[in-house]
Amino acid sequence: MRAVITVIGKDTVGILAHVSGVCARHGVNVSDVTQSILQGMFAMIMMVDISDCDIPFTGFAEELDALGGEMGLSIHVMHEDIFNSMHRI
Repeated sequence: MRAVITVIGKDTVGILAHVSGVCARHGVNVSDVTQSILQGMFAMIMMVDISDCDIPFTGFAEELDALGGEMGLSIHVMHEDIFNSMHRI
């Protein structure tokens, strides 16, 4: 099972490290990352494999949401099935 993590906010040192650290702590494998800095704003999309996640998906999403609050970022996690359903025509 896969999920999409999006991160948006003011660019600061360590965003990728913090987000990937939460993933590593819970056995979530990062399979692909794209990131950009646009006029001081950081934008990142990660594809992750949540098959071996050691906590429920909702708990993982809540932990990343809390990290976003601490860092002044918007961090959202969406299961791939929901993401795909939302973007089908």
